[in-house]
Amino acid sequence: MVVKGRVFKYGDNVDTDVIIPARYLNIADVKELSSHAMEDIDTEFVKKVQPGDIVVATRNFGCGSSREHAPLVLRENQVSCVIATSFARIFYRNAINIGLPILECEEAANAIQAGDTVSIDFDTGVITNETKGETYQAAAFPPFIQSIVKAGGLLKSLRERGE
Repeated sequence: MVVKGRVFKYGDNVDTDVIIPARYLNIADVKELSSHAMEDIDTEFVKKVQPGDIVVATRNFGCGSSREHAPLVLRENQVSCVIATSFARIFYRNAINIGLPILECEEAANAIQAGDTVSIDFDTGVITNETKGETYQAAAFPPFIQSIVKAGGLLKSLRERGE
C-alpha cells in the first residue's frame, strides 16, 4: 500500500489535548468533532488538510490522555499517515486500533518540512520526500498490523476474519 500527500509539520510533545481539545469531547458526531482537530496548534489545519495529507512531528507525538478521539479525528480528516520520531505508547496503540497508519522514523521526522510532498510505501517502510528527492527507511509494520490498518481498524479486521 502506497500513500502520497502534503505535509503538516509539528514539533515535540504534541499532546492529545492539542490534537483534539478536551472542551469538544462532549460532541458525539465524529464529523463535527473532527472539525476541531489541531485547532489549538494550527487554526488552519481543518481548512487546509486534504485527503491523503500526512502529519509529521518529532518526539512524543500523542502524549497526554489515552483518549481514542485523537487518532480518530486525524483519520476522519483523511490524514493518510503520521510520521514521528516517537509516539506516546497509548496513542500508538489507539492509532493501530482505529486503522490510522503511523511510522517512527527520526531521520524523516527531522528532515521533512511543512508543505513537502511525501509518499510512503507501507509494505517496505520507505518514506520518499518527493520535494527534496530524499528517502528514509522506517520499520515496516508486520503483516498482522498491516492487515489491521488495511481493514480500517482492529474491530473491522476481526470481523473480516470471522472472529
